[in-house]
Amino acid sequence: MALFESKAPERVQVAGLDLHCEICKRDMFWHRRAQLNTAVATFFSFDWANATADCYVCDGCGYVHWFLPKR
Repeated sequence: MALFESKAPERVQVAGLDLHCEICKRDMFWHRRAQLNTAVATFFSFDWANATADCYVCDGCGYVHWFLPKR
């Protein structure tokens, strides 16, 4: 599996707004998904049941912006 799901950095919108990096203010990001593991699920080998977040990694400085799906 590749480190990033996107093949090139891209502009992103979150809740209808353009995303800009909180650190360097750039607007190009790599997309990745990350599983949010919990101790209980890991203890019982149910890591697959944990929530997954969308992560956008700034192409300029590498800062990771995390977004949980709305439920």
